[in-house]
Amino acid sequence: MRLVLLLLIINSNPLFAKTAEAIFAGGCFWCMEADFEKLDGVLETISGYDGGTTPNPTYASVASGKTNYTESVRIIYDPRKLTYQQLVDYFWHHIDPTVKEAQFCDQGHHYRTAIFYLNEEQKNIALASKQRLQKKFPIIYTEIIPSTQFYAAEEYHQNYYKNNPLRYKFYRYRCGRDQRINEVWKE
Repeated sequence: MRLVLLLLIINSNPLFAKTAEAIFAGGCFWCMEADFEKLDGVLETISGYDGGTTPNPTYASVASGKTNYTESVRIIYDPRKLTYQQLVDYFWHHIDPTVKEAQFCDQGHHYRTAIFYLNEEQKNIALASKQRLQKKFPIIYTEIIPSTQFYAAEEYHQNYYKNNPLRYKFYRYRCGRDQRINEVWKE
């Protein structure tokens, strides 16, 4: 009995957890996936969709704007190396939170920015972070909402920046993502 209790305590404590998850929407999921994979402690990123309710969304159905899903990235990370707070802070600095229903050259609800929380702790961290950020940006359109259900995107979207480096770099440059991020976040 004691062993079972000890295992329950260890497995429920984030200091002993092997992995944790977070979900963010920051416009094009290819770009968010590439950005988050640069962080030490991120074990895996998965491009996908969250925020809608229709089962098994596809890229075409999400892009139609009729599903309420948003291009998102699910992050599997090591909580011993990286905290959820650090992920949230990193996320903010890789989007433009002052734009509604778009990011850079990508327009529409499915490109909105959002932090999809998975529990109350994530919700509280995200809300507090947004509140602090409102000192710099009085109007922030990034939503902090519960994850409805994350669905992985089609295989050709996974690791797009690695599998199609020239197309990805061209897209990212032409979209103006890095230029705008530098403008928004310059000190």
